[in-house]
Amino acid sequence: MLNKPLAQRDKSGSLTITITSDAVTHIRQFGKVDGKEKANLRVAVKGGGCSGLTYVLELADQPNENEKVINENGLELYVDKKSYIFLAGTTLEYHGGLNGKGFVFNNPNAKTTCGCGTSFSV
Repeated sequence: MLNKPLAQRDKSGSLTITITSDAVTHIRQFGKVDGKEKANLRVAVKGGGCSGLTYVLELADQPNENEKVINENGLELYVDKKSYIFLAGTTLEYHGGLNGKGFVFNNPNAKTTCGCGTSFSV
């Protein structure tokens, strides 16, 4: 049985999004390759994928006006308010190994996920 991380809560008691230190390390490495050593991460959800919704990740220097800012393991995570509804309680991890490498979303809001792990439904 796999150990699932417990959903974290912010100071107000609301569910938040967490990102593991290993994921932060890989984001910083990708930022260096792009010439953005201090880049942070924008996370969003958009329609698409085989399950209906898909995750979007992009390096970002600063938040947009409508984004929530979450500080986690020395990284700022920017999430628009609409996406936050689907992502509250999620832990973003980075897995490397024989079964592939990449970012993994442990999203308690996802009722179903596709085999590739990049799309979900609620």
